[in-house]
Amino acid sequence: MILSGDEIERKMGSDIKIDPFNPDNLNPNSYNLTLHHDVVTYEEVVLDMRKNNRVRRMVIPESGLVLEPNRLYLGRTVERTETHNLVPMIEGRSSIGRLGLFVHVTAGFGDVGFKGFWTLEMFAIQPVRIYPGVSICQIFYHQIDGAITEYTSGKYQNNHDIQPSLLYKELNPAAAEADDSQLTLGFPGS
Repeated sequence: MILSGDEIERKMGSDIKIDPFNPDNLNPNSYNLTLHHDVVTYEEVVLDMRKNNRVRRMVIPESGLVLEPNRLYLGRTVERTETHNLVPMIEGRSSIGRLGLFVHVTAGFGDVGFKGFWTLEMFAIQPVRIYPGVSICQIFYHQIDGAITEYTSGKYQNNHDIQPSLLYKELNPAAAEADDSQLTLGFPGS
């Protein structure tokens, strides 16, 4: 069962935290999240699952940034969310999808207990100009049946910025430990 907008608002401050919260972003059964002004792209031509791939940070100016087709951009929400006793999920807004911009290529499914900013995997099928602060996606909440074990993994939990893939930490733990001592906010080469 998906929560209504009224129920999302009722659970604010207890099972649901959205910071900052703007009542104008509340929908009948979701809440609009907005796009932060930073995006990153991978610098590698071939991405390697077992490596900490280099990324390049860009700032979206007020005049907008044109996303090129066939390139993955990672962005994040302005809002930090925290969810307990519910399953959070995000979906791109239909108005964004109708411009050929996919907002979360595969990672719209959140975990009970997730705390942090949502990293957005943005992919454009044709050039599209994006702007900071635009309502880019919507978060909605499913009720869950059964005993709950909250997400506590250190990999993405309590993030403070855009999170490139950290799969290499699972596949190559020794290299991950070495990399962790050299990273600044999770961005190699920054």
